[in-house]
Amino acid sequence: MAVAFHPETGQLDLRPDSPAYATQLRLITAQIVATANSTVGTDAVRTVRVLPPGAAPALRTTPEAPAAAPDGVQAPVKTREMASPGFHQALAAHQAVVPPSRIDPSIAEAVERQRAAMQELRRRAFPEPDMVTYDAPARLEPRRQAAATEAAALRRARAERAAREGPAADGVIGSVARASQLGRTA
Repeated sequence: MAVAFHPETGQLDLRPDSPAYATQLRLITAQIVATANSTVGTDAVRTVRVLPPGAAPALRTTPEAPAAAPDGVQAPVKTREMASPGFHQALAAHQAVVPPSRIDPSIAEAVERQRAAMQELRRRAFPEPDMVTYDAPARLEPRRQAAATEAAALRRARAERAAREGPAADGVIGSVARASQLGRTA
């Protein structure tokens, strides 16, 4: 049975009914923490303390809130303006204290240099064009030349194979191969 929760430390106190149950609770503390946090929706429970077995103390009841005035008149809401002079003096002193800087200036400069260097590397690795131009014909020309070279190489390879196999092996292809060989004289 859960007997207490300490929000400042995130500790949940459990008091089992028997020593066996206490041992079982100690074995599954991680599961208890995970289940409690998933049920609540936050990481409020960080540790579980299993107390000695025994009867749990009686639950304390909270005193009831005073009933509202029967005529429905509510007390005025307290604001800073209505606070005592001591409160205003303490607030002014608190606001006057400047928290010490936790950032070392040399570390901040090093971080900025590293960020600038990484940005420069990114700019070099992935340059952004100044203006977009449509140069598709210029990019297609090398591809056309490569395709024409490949086609010529295939024609030559077929012709050479046909010449090796002779005119009887393939009459039509052989004649085409011989015709293409005749057109190429050195």
